[in-house]
Amino acid sequence: MSGPGTAGAVDAPADHRPARPGRRGRAAGRTPPVRPRRTLRDRLRRDWPLLAMTAPAACLLLVFHYLPTLGNVIAFQDYNPFVGDDPLEAFLYSEWIGFGNFEALFVDPLFWDAVRNTLTITAFQLVFFFPLPIMLAILLNSLVSGRVRGFVQSVVYLPHFFSWVLVVTFFVQMLGGAGLLAQEMREAGMQPWDVMTNPDTFIVLVTAESVWKDVGWGAIVFLAALSAIDPNLYEAAAADGAGRWRRLWHITLPGLRPVIVLLLIMRLGDALSVGFEQFILQREAVGREAAEVLDTFVYYQAISTQQWGLGAAAGLFKAVVGLVLILAANKVAHRFGEQGVYARS
Repeated sequence: MSGPGTAGAVDAPADHRPARPGRRGRAAGRTPPVRPRRTLRDRLRRDWPLLAMTAPAACLLLVFHYLPTLGNVIAFQDYNPFVGDDPLEAFLYSEWIGFGNFEALFVDPLFWDAVRNTLTITAFQLVFFFPLPIMLAILLNSLVSGRVRGFVQSVVYLPHFFSWVLVVTFFVQMLGGAGLLAQEMREAGMQPWDVMTNPDTFIVLVTAESVWKDVGWGAIVFLAALSAIDPNLYEAAAADGAGRWRRLWHITLPGLRPVIVLLLIMRLGDALSVGFEQFILQREAVGREAAEVLDTFVYYQAISTQQWGLGAAAGLFKAVVGLVLILAANKVAHRFGEQGVYARS
């Protein structure tokens, strides 16, 4: 304490100047600048390199996918391509019969045989083919050596680029009546077995052909999803004592679940589309009863028998059912908390 005669410390006078407003205070009292809206010309000038790169693909989609959908009007006509002088006049002058083609289609037993074969093959491949790319991707991802992984990937990807003619020819050489399997059975004193002409095993045959051709290509998407999983999760789980199977169940499969759901929805949307080339090449060998699917049914009705309206009605039926299936599967995925094909509204 300082006495009366001592010069004590004097407190500094209080600063009564108003506090300077901070950055937030200045921003609160000022109207944010309004960005000028870009015109269409500005956007085209800015994005023309991207538009130029996507133009060829857009033209292909327009010419080969969107414009042909206009031909669905044939499903409601007694279409005659020889009416008029050009295809447009054939569309305009063919007789409109409403749903007559669909009525004829739904009472045709050959159509329902094709639907039954298509759904049976789809269900069989969904159970025995769809999981295989997932398993292959997990196995490839577990390979430590990058060289071995690259070699295996190249080997399993290569058959995807073979045409179905080559694939079917390869299986004929292996499993046909004069193929390698039949020759080995003859040398062993057994009755040779021609798998390629047996209608009872046709569904297994086409599934095996699809697996051999496309299982490696189907694993690409799952490998990309596996690379997005944080490796620290595996290290933390291993440090906590989790084994390989527990890490697979609790880390790998949950990381793949969005991709699995998406591809499963897309596959359900193609439930009535199992392919054309693969079946048209083997239809005569095993018979129509086993190998007739919707794609070949449309071909034979529209091209071979020239029942254009009936074939178009079958194709439109297939497209509508596929759309309903993909929307329903997407709705179910949303109910279970998954993203699906598009975000929920």
